[in-house]
Amino acid sequence: MFRFVHAADLHLDSAFGALAPQQAAARRRESREMPFRLANYVNTHGIDLVLLAGDLLDGRGAFRETGEQLAQALGQMEAQVCIAPGNHDFLGGGSVWETVDWPENVHIFREPRMTALELPELCAVVHGAAFTAPEQAESLLAGFAAPADGRVHLGLLHGEIDPAENRYDPLGKAEIAASGLAYLALGHIHKRTEPLRFGNTVCAWPGCPEGRGFDELGEKGVLWLEVEKGRTEAEFVPLCRRRYQILSVDLTGQADPAAAVLAALPPQTGEDIYRLLLTGERGLEGLDLGELERELSPRFWGLTLRDHTRAARALWERKGEDTLTGLFLREMEGRCQAEPENEAVQLAVRFGLAALEHGEDVAL
Repeated sequence: MFRFVHAADLHLDSAFGALAPQQAAARRRESREMPFRLANYVNTHGIDLVLLAGDLLDGRGAFRETGEQLAQALGQMEAQVCIAPGNHDFLGGGSVWETVDWPENVHIFREPRMTALELPELCAVVHGAAFTAPEQAESLLAGFAAPADGRVHLGLLHGEIDPAENRYDPLGKAEIAASGLAYLALGHIHKRTEPLRFGNTVCAWPGCPEGRGFDELGEKGVLWLEVEKGRTEAEFVPLCRRRYQILSVDLTGQADPAAAVLAALPPQTGEDIYRLLLTGERGLEGLDLGELERELSPRFWGLTLRDHTRAARALWERKGEDTLTGLFLREMEGRCQAEPENEAVQLAVRFGLAALEHGEDVAL
């Protein structure tokens, strides 16, 4: 029995383009700290092996210094480390896998076919393969079968299972079931999955350990696993520095929007990056997003607001009038029904009514 960690998709040197430049630079620095946090976890929890399933760097434009920092962090791990390069950090053409000096405890799979690293001290073998180009149209697991020799056989690949397009190592369920692997550590999918079983093989994606945008929400981290012949146990370990969160707040009937938002927040938000979706019905006054952001932003590390409120039903009561206001409301009602999610249309209703109500209502 031995313990190992499965991680993937660190995407070091990501642009974080949706953030302000100063915050984006801070997030890049924080993401480079992730391998050191992982090393601390490995060393304090008696981990024997670390499997890194590709896309550790965001692309070939990653700084050499970032590769050197990664090597330093991996060298601090009191465990054997195995890496299977993915589509973003594929091996070849002067990649960091070829230009950086990697510590002795780090093994990088370098072939676009399954090769093996024997770990006699664990009575285990790790089988893995590398992307050597941005795409890998054929399954790297095709035709592979681990020997039935009494040792624990693990797989390490960056890829997808039965995808719609064969671009990123398309793995078949039947291939996995026939692989003879006790566990297949996968990368590429940024959302953590519960362990899947095909035949006697368990496989999973740990997801990315740090969210990079609002398409990567919530707690992020790595998988801790304990394995022995015939048994695999997995547990999620949160390690992210900050979380991306989306929260909807209904402002219907709320005279103080800021107070309504604060009442809806969980206790601890100061380290996280939030997008607040402001929903419900509002009158002519609408929302002052600038003022609201100034009032709320101290509660968050990062904050964006989206006004998804709609004109209150009471505002539509005059649509039957034979007036300019009635004509305007009849016209805008059709637009709102056709584009219910269009914020600009909802704002146009309020601004138009405000302009009309502050002038003279002209009979037609």
